[in-house]
Amino acid sequence: MKFHKEGYPTLFVTIAFLVILNGSLNYFIPELSVVLYIFYVLSLALLITVIQFFRSPSREWNNNSENGIISPCDGKVVVIEEVEETEYFKEKRIQISIFMSPFNVHVNRNPITGIFKYVKYHPGLFLMAFNPKSSTENERSTIVIEHKSGAEVLFRQIAGFLARRIVVYCKEGQEAKQTDQMGFIKFGSRIDLFLPLDAKINVKLEDKVKGGVSNIADLV
Repeated sequence: MKFHKEGYPTLFVTIAFLVILNGSLNYFIPELSVVLYIFYVLSLALLITVIQFFRSPSREWNNNSENGIISPCDGKVVVIEEVEETEYFKEKRIQISIFMSPFNVHVNRNPITGIFKYVKYHPGLFLMAFNPKSSTENERSTIVIEHKSGAEVLFRQIAGFLARRIVVYCKEGQEAKQTDQMGFIKFGSRIDLFLPLDAKINVKLEDKVKGGVSNIADLV
């Protein structure tokens, strides 16, 4: 299992904190062995949590359809509805929202191959990711990829209550290759996708999807 590059600073801080904490406890209360063992167990649990959160497994998608829209992240489908997209399209689109818990892989991937037409970061609040207002009021990044057919897919990285950093690797005008990494969100959040109204949806509410693997919709 690979460890994602975004996790190295957090891992370093976590290890330093645990070494100082457990070293101090060992020095000041060596006679309280039960307390020390409890802190050892809690420290190990925290370290394992950080390592599993920043894991970056290899993913391969074997579908040959050029029109497939692949899930940009791991998580659970929590919204499928027709909405008015007000930032870029300014017209109706099909919204699919995927909620990522702290236990999901948080690597974000390109849903289609094409050209990055729009990349914009928005500072904002840190409401719970399942709150409908988080899509427009939380810290977020909006990315649009234009498919070779001319169809455009918008997806939005949204920070949650725990998430405090959204990372984006792409720039406008660059080529987007389907399933390649395009960013990372730390500690639980969600991604909203806005698809053409005639897109064929392949998922339903509560479905669990895998980033870079699950074919959530098709362009028609």
